[in-house]
Amino acid sequence: MATQLELARQGHITDPMRRAAEREGLDAETLQAELAAGRLVIPANTIHLAGNLEPRAIGRAVSCKVNANIGCSSVRSSLDGEIEKMKVALEAGADAMMDLSTGGDLDDIRQKLLAICPVPFGTVPIYEVIVGRDVEQIDHKTILQVIEKQARQGVDFFTIHAGLLREHLDLLKDRVCGIVSRGGALLAKWMTCHNRQNPMYELFDELCAIMREYDVCFSLGDGLRPGCIADATDVAQIAELRTLGELTQRAQENGCQVMVEGPGHVPFNQIQYNMEIQQEICNGAPFYVLGPLVTDIAPGYDHITSAIGGTAAAFYGASFLCYVTPREHLGLPNTDDVRKGVIASKIAAHAADVARGFGNAARRDRELSTARASLDWQTHLDLAIDPLTARSMFEEACRQSRMPAGTRGEDYCTMCGREWCSVRINKELKSRVKT
Repeated sequence: MATQLELARQGHITDPMRRAAEREGLDAETLQAELAAGRLVIPANTIHLAGNLEPRAIGRAVSCKVNANIGCSSVRSSLDGEIEKMKVALEAGADAMMDLSTGGDLDDIRQKLLAICPVPFGTVPIYEVIVGRDVEQIDHKTILQVIEKQARQGVDFFTIHAGLLREHLDLLKDRVCGIVSRGGALLAKWMTCHNRQNPMYELFDELCAIMREYDVCFSLGDGLRPGCIADATDVAQIAELRTLGELTQRAQENGCQVMVEGPGHVPFNQIQYNMEIQQEICNGAPFYVLGPLVTDIAPGYDHITSAIGGTAAAFYGASFLCYVTPREHLGLPNTDDVRKGVIASKIAAHAADVARGFGNAARRDRELSTARASLDWQTHLDLAIDPLTARSMFEEACRQSRMPAGTRGEDYCTMCGREWCSVRINKELKSRVKT
């Protein structure tokens, strides 16, 4: 069976392409052309696609997407808790989910999450490879068995850290934070223990064969992403990126869809360069970035530091933002953290879509502003990116301002009352001009 990439290159428009295009308000021919060029992906494992998956496109020709990470840990959390987090993330608008579980029955967790996940679902297979094994015990056969099993379960995209090579390890000597990627660190340890090249790199053609069979999308992992702004855009990061560019081409030649993962922690003034050099090296393959976080000094508020960086990243070239929660660097997120992380990234993605003039992104802003200017509170709240929080704040303001009975949702301002409200005065001025 041909993959979405192969079918697009043959000139075919598939049902997933049509459905993804309808969601974006685009014509299917544009989406098919971008997919054929490798500038767009539709992560849709054939098994998940036959179930409850609602196909979504990721690329510069469509709206910027947001991913939410969840997963059971050996430290804390439960399957029920992670299911609840997934539901909260989806309600908040997440476009994709990643299961980063490192504790519990990983197969059962993955199957149960996939069974109720209607959006693209990703994993980092090396996590399962290492669970219950020492690095010394990991061999090529084990890696391929785990990846094929997860593909059979219906996973739509895999983070594969194949770009981190043995020769890159010597480039890390001046780093403040070294390797912060868990997958990258595990593979670096494997290479050191076995005195061999990265097994993901050595097995890359075999990985392509498995992923092509199920149409699993590569998410080429950045094992050397910077973990602090002092390490951003260093020689190690760029060296790995050049390998990822090579692997992008190899995967596409094998019929596999590819997106590329990127930083990380990046000072604001370096974001544009990071986005543009990835587009150049990886020939326009969709860029999937973590944040990026623009400062290191805001633990507890990293959903904000990442949203600042995410807006710039999505404006300059990224297609996919991985959310960051307030608890990043501090602990595992709870459901409230997950919700805040998704909303912050959705704001960043939307702001970038507006700035780059994508489709009708700005129409919702205009409609909400029109409602605000008319003191149409109901429409104002309905159009909010987070109606739940907006409505809660509005209701609290109504109680605190002692809004007169019968005026809620009418000509009354919860901040100014009646006489001091500039919006209300503006409405009067417009009325007088008309008469």
